Amino acid sequence: MQKVRVRFAPSPTGYVHVGNARTALFNWLFARHHGGTLVLRIEDTDVERSEQRYEDQLLEDLRWFGLDWDEGPDKGGPSGPYRQSERQDLYRRYSMELIERGFAYYCFCSPEQLEQERQEALKAGRQPQYSGRCRKIAPEEAARRAASGEAAAIRLKITEWNFRWNDLVHGETTFSGEVIGDPILVRSGGHPAYNFAVVVDDHLMQITHVIRGDDHISNTPRQVALYHALGWEPPEFAHLSTILGPDRARLSKRHGATSLESFRLLGILPEALRNYLTLLGWSAADGKTEILNDAEVIAQFSLDHITKSPAVFDQEKLNWLNRHYLKQLPLKRVAELSVPFFVEAGLLSEPYGPPVLGWLGLVVEAVLNKIDYLSQVPEAARLIFEYDAEAAVSLLGGEEARGSEVLLQVAPKILAEPKLTYARFREILKEVQKSTGKKGKDLFHPVRVALTGADSGPELEKLIPIFEAGSELDLARPVLSAAARLRSFAAAARMT
Repeated sequence: MQKVRVRFAPSPTGYVHVGNARTALFNWLFARHHGGTLVLRIEDTDVERSEQRYEDQLLEDLRWFGLDWDEGPDKGGPSGPYRQSERQDLYRRYSMELIERGFAYYCFCSPEQLEQERQEALKAGRQPQYSGRCRKIAPEEAARRAASGEAAAIRLKITEWNFRWNDLVHGETTFSGEVIGDPILVRSGGHPAYNFAVVVDDHLMQITHVIRGDDHISNTPRQVALYHALGWEPPEFAHLSTILGPDRARLSKRHGATSLESFRLLGILPEALRNYLTLLGWSAADGKTEILNDAEVIAQFSLDHITKSPAVFDQEKLNWLNRHYLKQLPLKRVAELSVPFFVEAGLLSEPYGPPVLGWLGLVVEAVLNKIDYLSQVPEAARLIFEYDAEAAVSLLGGEEARGSEVLLQVAPKILAEPKLTYARFREILKEVQKSTGKKGKDLFHPVRVALTGADSGPELEKLIPIFEAGSELDLARPVLSAAARLRSFAAAARMT
């Protein structure tokens, strides 16, 4: 049996969309399940839109996503080169072979002529397709005109009336040759068309399975025709369903984050995103398990479990998975991943040492149950870095703040402590509870507001050690100790 070889072949014309990311993921899973080879090929024949920065970005995004490949532009391999722009001689050779064997011909039609044909077909209610007028030109005459420098494209002669293949997702699929026309193989400027380049590349790279989005189904009959004309065996085809937004329209930027870069900037964990995208159109063997690591998915992955119907992208489901994976990580790792977001928010500066990272772990632990993804951490932790005594007084109400029996007793006791621990803080509250008779919300609420400037947030059990340790660190924005906060509060409230 031939060893499985699959490919992911993005165009460097923009960022990696979530649909392309899922295609890359399914190819990776299929290759790893079968012990096969994943080829990364850069399809950069769109010279006007292809940019090196996009190629660099897609390689970076795929690595962040957690995928690796066996052959590609950065790794080399026996089937290179792996950029289509570096394979022009191959396309030229095979296009000439097709002309010589009578399977292709030169087309001298101008863009204006082709547009006129298109408009006439539309007016007649027909699907636009090339009329084949240049088929009638004698091969010798066509060759002479092309050699003289006359602008000419190269078209494939479609001679088959029906195209049929067994799609590994959609089953038996049929297209009529009547709706295809004679597709362009090479444009008049010398650049190969997508359908031609991809067939040459897939054959020469020995691709056994083409796993891609179902927007390519209409390309498949043209490619099958090319395989037949070149005398090559087509690979197996599997077309993945479209990913839709919650409104069941095709997923786009208006639905929110849609690229790998946007998910990375949100602070979604790559393992959570891989898990989620795996479930968009594929299901585990038992039909219900939703949390699976890479090893589990690779062991189970099969094209038989891919659904035909479109998958709906659910950000809340992704958030749920991301929360799960965040809670599985060691706090130190979550703190490390949070650093860029704290730096961007101006709450942390670089360089920083182990003491700051250890303290940041306490901060992250305090707010972890309040966030869906890491970019939310700085805002959730802002009350640790920022304290507004006036806002705290206003939240309690001026008179209550000045005359609070609880605060009048709590404040001097905390101010008398050279270094406040949470154990001592609890003792102080018990002492005040005993002397004032206050308990529950009446006891804790004024203290919380005076210390944090907010009436809700992380538990004081976690915040007190964070305030004390943070006040001793050199941070971009100083953290006030509990005593410093109470002094500021007392001054703002004009407590006696």
